[in-house]
Amino acid sequence: MSASATSLRQRGLKGWQAVEALFDAAFGSRLNPLRHLGAIGVLAFWLLAASGIVLYAVLDTSAAGAWASVEALAHVPLGLGLLLRGLHRYAADALMLAMLLHLLREWLHAHERGVRRFHWLTGVVLIGFVFVASIGGFWLNWDQLGQYSAIATAEWLDALPLLAAPLARNFLAGAVGDRLFSLFVFVHLGVPLLLLFGLWFHVQRLSRAEWLPPRPLALGVTLTLAALALAWPVLSQPPAALDRVPQSLQLDWLLLWLHPLTDAGSAALTWALVGGAALLLLTLPYWPQPAKPAVALVDAANCNGCRRCFADCPYAAVTMVPHPNQRIGRQLAQVDADLCVGCGICAGACPSSTPFRGAERLVTGIDMPQLGVDGLRRRLREDLAASKAERPLVVFGCDHGARRGAAANADDDDVSGCSLLCAGQLPPSFVEYALRDGAAGVLVAACREGGCEFRLGERWTAERLAGRREPHLRAQVPPERVELVYAGPGDEALLAAALQRLRRRVQALAPIPSDPERRLRHG
Repeated sequence: MSASATSLRQRGLKGWQAVEALFDAAFGSRLNPLRHLGAIGVLAFWLLAASGIVLYAVLDTSAAGAWASVEALAHVPLGLGLLLRGLHRYAADALMLAMLLHLLREWLHAHERGVRRFHWLTGVVLIGFVFVASIGGFWLNWDQLGQYSAIATAEWLDALPLLAAPLARNFLAGAVGDRLFSLFVFVHLGVPLLLLFGLWFHVQRLSRAEWLPPRPLALGVTLTLAALALAWPVLSQPPAALDRVPQSLQLDWLLLWLHPLTDAGSAALTWALVGGAALLLLTLPYWPQPAKPAVALVDAANCNGCRRCFADCPYAAVTMVPHPNQRIGRQLAQVDADLCVGCGICAGACPSSTPFRGAERLVTGIDMPQLGVDGLRRRLREDLAASKAERPLVVFGCDHGARRGAAANADDDDVSGCSLLCAGQLPPSFVEYALRDGAAGVLVAACREGGCEFRLGERWTAERLAGRREPHLRAQVPPERVELVYAGPGDEALLAAALQRLRRRVQALAPIPSDPERRLRHG
């Protein structure tokens, strides 16, 4: 990727993170809609499916009766017909908007490359399916807007040299027959079935894919769409009449932008723009990119087949195979290098990743070659020994979160920091080990809730420290000496505030008795 494109992405990412911070302040990190765009899109799809089934039940699928059957919804008591129709339209808008923003967010985070290439490519195809299905829905109303869209689409397709007979000829007879209208129905119903299959395909390489947003957010999105349906009802325009040219149309610019663009230019121009955009999106994952990070490595002698790494991997990169020692019921973790993103969450899940083991060199069942558990233990020991404070504070921070330097400035002589590939890489036993090895308190800094670079790192970290997930932090560890903070990029102030809270709390506690073994270890 060129330097200019990289700079553009970096500036865009900073702007996006600033907007996310505003939404965090308004909704909270866990319910920030910008952190659940994919799930909101799925919710919009199911709202479309549910409302569409009811609409299809009342729709007269003939060209002569379609407009009257849809128009009758406006006269259903209590506004239920308007609610149903409006919910269907606004859910389509929400689906398209969520997908476009989701695509933008993934590009800004450089998630179109490497292991995530599969998700990017299938996602681009899904946008095409949504666009086609949405346009087809306007035809079924068979009002002047549907007439305009159907004729404009036919003329646009006729610009391709592949068709034996022009599609626009179907609209020259003065009326549309039921056979052509059945094709409209097929397009609007058949393409969503392809979309559903494509959506399933899109998340196949993800563990614990988020199919729906958190319940409060899902309820909020649904009520917002319902309120829009009642406040700005979707009404039919005059019935289609092929012998008249519509004079005034109320376009849905999010879904029907293609038609006015073609009217303003030409079919050839819009084909060039659409084709160029599709080609760009489909080739982005193959542009030059940084080297792939090292993947997790399994040590057969230390893997006991506990399946924790298999359960915690966010990208289904770990599978279980028969152990080579041939013992009945024994399994061995196996890493698919094509799926591993190098997050280290599996190392944090491994029961052999405990620093309390007496081995001089700590070898675990699964580990990261670029930052192994043994290196983390050695660095922790060295930092504690070199600290100017008798009992320093230890910060375990994610490389993708808030910058460590903002929390401990030159005056923070009582702070020792250890960086991690992801907060989920930290085995909880390291918290207890740090306290036993001389730390007065431990601060674990994870990314914002729902904002983990590797999807599940902050979630698994919180559950392990709370004792709800294995391996868990033992209950004997004093909770007042441990602090967990969610601090993503740009949240240095949150990290500094959490550090100050921990500092004040441990200063009010009785001093930890000195450990003779620590003095011997550190000389």
